[in-house]
Order: sequence, then structure tokens, then C-alpha cells
Amino acid sequence: MISGLGFDVIETERVAEKIQKEQGFRELVFAPEEIAYCEPKTHKYEHYAARFAAKEAFFKALGTGWANGTSFNEIMILGDENGKPEIHLKGQTAVTLQYVRLDKVKISLSHLKTIAAAVVIIED
Repeated sequence: MISGLGFDVIETERVAEKIQKEQGFRELVFAPEEIAYCEPKTHKYEHYAARFAAKEAFFKALGTGWANGTSFNEIMILGDENGKPEIHLKGQTAVTLQYVRLDKVKISLSHLKTIAAAVVIIED
């Protein structure tokens, strides 16, 4: 049974501008593992934007919004061995959201040159 659903869409250029202009924005929002994944990509800002949208969609699916004790860069959107995106939590965020069974979180990412979107479903 679905207990949470989140959707987010963002303009790719908005994320690209933040990363290019604001010192530390990338590290504030993305985990080192995500940065290592996105940086070598030809269209890296599309990949960053999709991950940003997924983090926003995750909070919407939780129904809490951005909860105290959580950090965007401690929510990682990483591919499994087949490239399927998964959510991983670390640090204080993992402690704060310890009640979330990540095996029950489903995620889908999509991105184009100008926009990126993500859907997160939480099952109970």
C-alpha cells in the first residue's frame, strides 16, 4: 500500500547556475558520491537537477517537508548495479529518518536539456 507520494520538477539551468555561481552549493546539496557520478557526464547539470528533484520529491513523499536534522547532501541518489536509482541516507539524516524503510522507497528520474523531474513512492 502506498503511504507517500512525491513529485518534483526543476529547470536544469537553475541548478547549473547555482552550481556555477555559488561557492559550496554543490557540496551543500550533493554527496561526494553523487558529484563523482555527475561530473564526468556530458550533460552533468541534467543529472544534478534530476537528483535535486528526487531529494525534493522524497521529502514530499515523507509528508514532512525538509525535516530538522536532515541535510540534502546526506540523501544520496545512486544507481544500483543495473543503474536503477535508489535513495541512500547517511549521517544525521539517516538517524533522523531511521523509521523509513528504504527497501520500500521507489524512485524514478527523468531529465531533458531544460528540465528534470523525479517521482518518489513510499510503500508500507
